[in-house]
Formats: sequence, C-alpha cells, structure tokens
Amino acid sequence: MMHAFLRAVEILATAGAIASIFYCAICLWSAARLRRNYQRIPQSQDYAPISILKPLKGTDPEMYDCFRGHCLQNYGPYQIIFGVSESNDPAIELVQRLKKEFPQHDIQLVHCSQVLGSNIKVSNLVQMLPHARYEYLVVNDSDIRVPPDYLRCVIAPLSEPEVGLVTCPYRGISNQTLGSKLESLGISTDFLPGVLVASRMEGIKFGLGSTLAFRRCDLEAIGGFEVLVDYLADDYEIGRRIAERGKRLELLDVVVESVLPHYTIADFFSHQLRWARTIKNVRLWGYIGLVFTFGLPWALLALILARGAIWSWVLLAITLAMRFAVAAFVSRRILRDSQTQLLWLLPIRDISAFLVWLVSFAGRTVTWRGMSYTLKQGKLTRNNS
Repeated sequence: MMHAFLRAVEILATAGAIASIFYCAICLWSAARLRRNYQRIPQSQDYAPISILKPLKGTDPEMYDCFRGHCLQNYGPYQIIFGVSESNDPAIELVQRLKKEFPQHDIQLVHCSQVLGSNIKVSNLVQMLPHARYEYLVVNDSDIRVPPDYLRCVIAPLSEPEVGLVTCPYRGISNQTLGSKLESLGISTDFLPGVLVASRMEGIKFGLGSTLAFRRCDLEAIGGFEVLVDYLADDYEIGRRIAERGKRLELLDVVVESVLPHYTIADFFSHQLRWARTIKNVRLWGYIGLVFTFGLPWALLALILARGAIWSWVLLAITLAMRFAVAAFVSRRILRDSQTQLLWLLPIRDISAFLVWLVSFAGRTVTWRGMSYTLKQGKLTRNNS
C-alpha cells in the first residue's frame, strides 16, 4: 500500500516538473514575442494636462528621490497631488521639502480626514480626486521611481479612444537584507513572467500598482474610486472593470522601479502571504494552476522518490536550466536589468514560494500596514485587535 502511494506521488512530482518546463517555455515565448513585436509607442506631443495622484502612508526607502523623479519630467503641464490620512504622517515633511525645491510645480498636499472604507489608500484617492484639475489621471505607489520620459510615454496610448488604461512593468530595487533580495527576485523572475504569459494568452485585463494611467471619464464609468474602498487589489479591480466595459488595456515597454523596504525574512513571508491570498481571492482557478509552475520542488521530490535515478537527475537539470533561462531573459531583455547576481538565490526563492502557496490555502487573514484583515471575495474586513 505504501509503495503504491509513493509511486503515485513520484508520478505526480514528475508530471509537475514536466509541466513547469512547459510553463517556462511559454514564459520565454511570451517574453520573446513582446520584444520582437513591440513597437515603442510614440511619445505624446500634445502634452495633454495630467493630474498625478500619490496616496501616502509613512515613508519608504529613497522616497524623496522617487518624488523628485516625478518633478523632473519632460512634460507639461501637470500637477502632483499627495494625500495623507493622518496629520502627523512622516511623509508630510518630504512633500513640504519637495514643494520648496520645486516651487514652479503645481504640488498639493491633501489631508484625507475621512475613513471611507477598509482600504485607506483608496479612501484617500476618493478625497484627493476633487483636487485633480485634469481629465487624464496617473496613479502610482509611493515607492515608484520613474524615468524622465515617463509621463510622455504613459499618456500616449490614451490618445486612442479604445484604450482605457495604461500600466507598466517594474523591477524591484533591493537593499542588503535577504528578505528584500528575495522580494526583488520574485518580482523579476516570478511575478512579471506570469504577467507576460497572461498578456499573451488572454490580453491584459488588470492594472499594476506601479502605474495606472486612465481618463477621469473611464473611472467615473466604473463607479469611481468609491466602489473600490473595501478592495485590497484596487489596481487589479480598476483594470478589470475598465476592461469589462470593452476598453483595451496597454502594458508599456517603460520599466519603472519599486524601491523595496528592508524586509526581514518574517516581513518577506508576511508580504508574500498577503500577495498570495490576494491573487487567490481574485483569480482562484488561475492561482490553483500555479501548482504547475513550481518546477524545482517537484523535481527535487521526484529525485528523492526515484532514489537518484539518472532520469530524475536529468529532469532536475532541465528544470533548473529552464527556470534560470526565464529569469535571465526577463531580467535582461524585458526589465533591462544587468544586475543578475541575485540569481543564485532562485532555488531558495522557488521553495519559499511553494511553501507560501501551500500556506495561503490555510486561511484568509492578511496583514497590511501593520493591521490585520480578513479577505473575502476581494474585500477587506478589519479584524478586532
């Protein structure tokens, strides 16, 4: 009986490793097609006025440098609206410093005193929007660093009426902690390849928090920010709802940077678990299908159960080769990131990702900004402390 069970697990592990090899091949094909077929969208010459909305809570590493990049754009006119929910938020000092350095820019700080839902970021956006003077809106996270032609690139596709939202890939900028390095590696070699596969297979139907560029009228057509105040994955929801109205979403060849915190290992696992449970909540069957992407754990399990048979070593070698090929290709060719010294951490990253995937099915609780929530049908309910 036990022998039959172990044999069945060995077959399952072998099938899982082979499935991951095919998935890696699809990742490489999707990334190569993106590079081959993509024609850089002409930068806008019309300079349609833009309102940038940046909700804030606390400070992030290199936050001021990220703010400055938004003031050094080869574009005009545009305004930058920052929003905070607490009058003593430490980010306020950075915004005031920015206003002094760039007095020629239209920079506003909005105190968002109302709590309109569980997602404080979206609650702030609701209260910031009335201060936006322009039809074209750009929302991105507080830790995003952008190139000088950022606004010219993200606004250009919106000149086509059928385009409803523009979003951008991003690479993680890590610091010296292991948790931060694993997070950066996951963004470049796990999250983004998944986005590229989704883009190739079904088209982009969601937004990324690194950049959401859209028209005010399209936001109003889905009910405004107000309908999203209890959703955790607000960027996903905005993209999904705009796409459902028949609008096309564009993933640009403009890479921005997310400057990552000094994650401890515990912080890393907490953030990964929140991310995992969020994806599981909004795309359950797709999330379950991720089981076929964890090639290294499957290949190692097959190697152990096969007692080191030659074929199991070959399977492990092919699995590793394909995994590293995807990581290197996406990092260098898509993200244009020459810093590949973190790739040796891929086995640790992949095994930890598999463990997070398993644990994510054991509950619906997530921790966000130091507070505990229960996640159900994409919506947050704050837990009593």
